[in-house]
Amino acid sequence: MSAARYYDMCRRGIGRPVEIRTVDGRVHRGMISRVTPQKVYVRPMGGRGPGYGGYGYFWRPWGFGLGLGIGIAFGAIAALAFTPFWI
Repeated sequence: MSAARYYDMCRRGIGRPVEIRTVDGRVHRGMISRVTPQKVYVRPMGGRGPGYGGYGYFWRPWGFGLGLGIGIAFGAIAALAFTPFWI
């Protein structure tokens, strides 16, 4: 699937739970929090961030960061699936 198609799917899916598999075999599960023309940002489920359902700050070993999630480049996505519930 093309990067443009993933971009459109992710734009329509902001706020929905998703599972993304990348070409290097990693699996990312979470909620789409933001989409740019280059990347989709997925907030991981469980254990990271304050869990208040909104944007927030969280602690990282190297400092604090804005809780927008993990940025995944569209060119690195091998498969994308929206999930009906949190896994």
